[in-house]
Amino acid sequence: MSLSVQQALALILFLPWFVILSGLFWAYPRQPRTAARRAFDLASIALAVLAFVLVARWAHGYAVPTGTAGSIWRQVLATISGYGVFLAAMLVAWLLRRRWFARAL
Repeated sequence: MSLSVQQALALILFLPWFVILSGLFWAYPRQPRTAARRAFDLASIALAVLAFVLVARWAHGYAVPTGTAGSIWRQVLATISGYGVFLAAMLVAWLLRRRWFARAL
């Protein structure tokens, strides 16, 4: 398997779950639906995916296969760290959006 496919494997495997989480983030709460909110939501999702890709690539290069784990350790570390960063970015976006709506109402 080529290096670029190995580095993208975590994103390929998590893409359906990211679509579900991003869809829920986009859909709730239902109101207010302004252009500013849509832009914020889209930017938040894009930044979370970008953070995932950057951290997963870093972790894939950082991991050193040791002992019996072999090269799978690179995939495991890339997936775990990337997923954590994706969730953290979405949580921060959710909290910022919530605070923004509280001030607007």
